[in-house]
Amino acid sequence: MTTRLTVAVEPRYFRSSSVQSRLLASALRHTVRPTLALWSRLPFDLYPPNLIDWIAKVLPPPEGTRWRRVSISAAEAEWVTGEGVREGSALTGDHVILYLHGGAFLTCGLNTHRRLVSRISAAAGQPVLNLAYRQMPNASITDSVVDGVEAFRWLLDQGYSADRITIAGDSAGGYLAFGIAREVIDAGWGSPAGVVAISPLLDLDSHTKAAHRNAHRCDVFPLSALERFSTIAQRSERRDGTPDRPCPVNMHVEGLPPALIQIGSREILMADAEIMANRLVAAGVPCEFQVWSRQVHVFQAASWLPEAQRAVDEVALFVRSLEDQPTDLRDAVNE
Repeated sequence: MTTRLTVAVEPRYFRSSSVQSRLLASALRHTVRPTLALWSRLPFDLYPPNLIDWIAKVLPPPEGTRWRRVSISAAEAEWVTGEGVREGSALTGDHVILYLHGGAFLTCGLNTHRRLVSRISAAAGQPVLNLAYRQMPNASITDSVVDGVEAFRWLLDQGYSADRITIAGDSAGGYLAFGIAREVIDAGWGSPAGVVAISPLLDLDSHTKAAHRNAHRCDVFPLSALERFSTIAQRSERRDGTPDRPCPVNMHVEGLPPALIQIGSREILMADAEIMANRLVAAGVPCEFQVWSRQVHVFQAASWLPEAQRAVDEVALFVRSLEDQPTDLRDAVNE
């Protein structure tokens, strides 16, 4: 039996479905999806080297992109500015974005996401700190959260106030974006400006996704791959002896900053997105929930899709709106 969650927030539906997006969905359904299904049936854990990020080095960034590497504790990062965007200065009251890439805590990195990050920077008119956090199997998801918190702390040390930092991420990066925001607030560092979650993975447990209407409709992820990932992730946390940490769908959401969630209508991660949007709004946290018709997982990264740039522009509108949000209003929400 499948379930459909009634969401407290009224989703905004984007019904455009271009020929290009349909071709991409078909290609992924016949290549990536069966490969992941095969991986899920292996009798042993397979952690392939992060070849995707290495290969992505050859991809040219959008024209006008500039970046430079910085080191943050145990992680690497880079400042990225899109075309027409200056690096910015905390002294002049500029806003900045902290970006966490996706990849199921197993793959991807700075190279795979530099193009998407640059486009978000250009559209929003803000510099971006693109973070390469530690990943499994050499680190736990808790370590990934710690790296994100350290990156936020680094931005504070550069002079940016918490309310001028938006935390954004896709897929696993969406998990980190909410987790980092919670940690920052609980540490008493102030409230981030907002959270942007693109096709977010927000629950390591696969049971809710298995009962969802999209359990077998996703063009990228078969249910079996999410179930295998859930086993690997939970084993990693137990092996490292880290205390039980609630996933974003189960965390204390009161006091979180405004959020934007974008999700494709057929994604298996729709279950996570619906629960999170519902909990945020029920807790009085402003949340814009966007559902993009028949779009694949993190379609925003495919710059040649008409829908991709439109979605990035929506992210930019949300991020820029946070610049005008009075600090005292955010403080009132957090009290």
